[in-house]
Amino acid sequence: MVFYRSAGEIPRKRHTRFTGADGALLHEEMQGEEGFSWTQSFLYHRKAPTVITSAASVELPDEGLVDNIPLLPRHLRTRDLKPGGDPVLDRRVLLGNGQVRVSSVSADRDGVLYRNASGDELVFVEGGSGVLESAYGTLAVSSGDYVVIPTSTTHRWLLDGPELRLLVIAAADGGHIRPPKRFLSPIGQFLDGSPYNERDLRAPAEPLPDRSGEAEVFVRHRGGMTRYTYAHHPFDVVGWDGYNYPYALSIRDYTPSTGALHLPPPTYITFEGPGFVICSFVPRMFDYHPDAVKVPYNHANVDSDEVLFYYEGDFMSRSGSGIGQGSMSLHPAGYIHGPQPGSAEKSRDAVRTEEYAVMLDTFRPLRLGAAATEIEDHDYAWSWARGEGIHVDA
Repeated sequence: MVFYRSAGEIPRKRHTRFTGADGALLHEEMQGEEGFSWTQSFLYHRKAPTVITSAASVELPDEGLVDNIPLLPRHLRTRDLKPGGDPVLDRRVLLGNGQVRVSSVSADRDGVLYRNASGDELVFVEGGSGVLESAYGTLAVSSGDYVVIPTSTTHRWLLDGPELRLLVIAAADGGHIRPPKRFLSPIGQFLDGSPYNERDLRAPAEPLPDRSGEAEVFVRHRGGMTRYTYAHHPFDVVGWDGYNYPYALSIRDYTPSTGALHLPPPTYITFEGPGFVICSFVPRMFDYHPDAVKVPYNHANVDSDEVLFYYEGDFMSRSGSGIGQGSMSLHPAGYIHGPQPGSAEKSRDAVRTEEYAVMLDTFRPLRLGAAATEIEDHDYAWSWARGEGIHVDA
C-alpha cells in the first residue's frame, strides 16, 4: 500500500524484545515485498507463526485455458455459472495469461483460511456483503467494493447473508496491484486531483481477539496449492504497523473525469499491476461539445486485450448486443470494436451516463478458461452485423 498505518500494540523499535501482558515474548513477523527492498508490514503474534504440524498437496481443478481461436470478441454471462461453494476454493477461472487470472464465484458459505503467495488479489464484490478477516483484523465489505489483498496475507471471507458474489483479478508470478504512480507523490501521498485518495480507503482498525488452537491454511503458490496445519492460529496478533495490509475502495467513491469530447479509457485507471491495468466507469456527465459523439468511438486494441465487466446501470452503447448486468465482454487485440449500431444516434440528447463497470486491460493475450465456454453467448460476435440487418452464417 502507499501509506503507513498502525493498529493494536507494537514496540517502540522494530526487532526489539516485546512482551505481552503475561510477560511472554511476542513473535515479530515481517511481511515485505521485493525481498527486503520495498514496502513492509510487521505483525506481532502471541505464538510463533512458523509452527506447522502437517502439509498436504491440494489438487486444483483444471483451468482449461485455451487460446482465443478463431479470434473473436466474447460475451460471458457470469451469472449463469453454477452458484454456491467456498469464496476461494470454488472460484471458476474465466480468463487468464501468465500475468493475471480472472475468476468468479457466487459463494454460499464462509471461506477457508487462505493466502495467495503467488501475487496480490483484487476482489470486486459484485453482490452481497460480508467481512474479510485477516491477521490485520476485520474489514467489512459490500456490493461495489474493490478489496486489495497483498500477497501472502492470511485471510478468510465471512458472509453476512445467503450469497457473496465475487469477481477476482489475481496477479500471477509475484505481481503486485497498486494505485497508479501518476496519482502519487514521490513519497506515496495521493496528489490533489487524483480520482480517489487516502480518505476513501478503508482498512482494518484493530487486530482480532485472540484465536488459539490449530488451524488449517490453504496456500496458493506458483507450483499449485498446499494445505498446512498450524499449531497456532495465524490471527493471534496483538498489533501491527506498516504499508502492506488489505484495504477496500468503493467504486462509488471513484471520482470521474469529464471533457468536451470523449475521453479514452486510461482516463479512468484505478489500479495497475505488471502487464495489466484496471479502470472504473461510473456515472458521469457526458461530453459537452455541441457536436460531441457521446459513446465510445470504434477502436482497435493494438497492444492489449480489453475486458469489461458490467456491474450496474444502463449500458446505452451496448443496447441490442445482449450485454446486461453481470456480463463480461472480451475484445482481443487485433479486433476492431465499438458501440452497437444506432447507439451514437440515440446518445445525441443524453446528458449523463448511469453505468458502473470494471475494465481490465492486459498487455498479453488472454486465454479462455473452461468456465468461459460454459457461459458464452455465441451470438455476440455477430451482434454488430445483425444490428444492421446483415445476414450472418453462424
